[in-house]
Amino acid sequence: MSELNPIKALLADVPFMVIDGALATELEALGCDLNDSLWSARLLAQSPEKIRQVHQAYFEAGADCAITASYQATVSGFMQAGLTSQEARELIQLSVTLAQQARDAIWQPGQTDRPKPLVAASIGPYGAYLADGSEYRGDYDLDRAGLVAFHRERFELLLAAKADLLAAETLPSLEEALAITDLLAEHPGAQAWITFSAKDGQHISDGTPIEACVAALANCPGVAAIGVNCTALSHIESLVQAIRRQCTLPVLVYPNSGEVYDAVTKTWHPAQYDHAAADISGLAQGVEQWLTAGASGIGGCCRTTPSDIQALAEWRS
Repeated sequence: MSELNPIKALLADVPFMVIDGALATELEALGCDLNDSLWSARLLAQSPEKIRQVHQAYFEAGADCAITASYQATVSGFMQAGLTSQEARELIQLSVTLAQQARDAIWQPGQTDRPKPLVAASIGPYGAYLADGSEYRGDYDLDRAGLVAFHRERFELLLAAKADLLAAETLPSLEEALAITDLLAEHPGAQAWITFSAKDGQHISDGTPIEACVAALANCPGVAAIGVNCTALSHIESLVQAIRRQCTLPVLVYPNSGEVYDAVTKTWHPAQYDHAAADISGLAQGVEQWLTAGASGIGGCCRTTPSDIQALAEWRS
């Protein structure tokens, strides 16, 4: 993994980076049942070709970056599902290979009509492993050292798989983000973006002000970008403004489609838009104000599709 910031390098060629959209939503559209504690990571063992197919669909839609299917993939999680530790480690690294294969199918060395897309290896929060909704609360039973220990093996496996960078995403607490920076400090040259889930326009999920989070992270070695994901469209503009006040790093946003997730029932419901946010019904509708606020990369999280990402790419062109 290069010591240079791969996001900054890509941004030298494009006005903003187009990040891909939801993986699980598309896998379900292909007929996959994801009602499992491993979520889409289960398909690394059962239907890897479908994961590759979804990655390729996003690249074909114009995405500059794919996020791998490792969000909920951990060695302990796979072992609880009956796999050996070796099988688990191989599947975690397969998540990177699948995205790389999809990229290789649509981009060739020397191609000049678009920059080489990036593969960002997803590191989901501890709460995603617990599968109890705590990734939206951050009320963990682990301290910072415990979180470092939890994340270390997957972190190192994904680095060894030679992803372009890591994507520590949907983090609900600053403590967990700092655990990721501890691992980055242990691995000079490693690069990762850190994105939080947010409860409103100023605070991440556990209530910490986003500005405090950014101030604590902005100068940590290996932090390639900071942002928010898995968050309501209506909060994005003020969150970007708050992040931008505290750092000059690339700011990434990949919000949800606009529907609302019930973490208890694990179901999605139509959003109830307030008047101020009524004009933002999808990603493409928010692009201009998010860029004005200071965003450097835009994509989609839950319930977004390749058509949403294509709309972003077309807006940029």
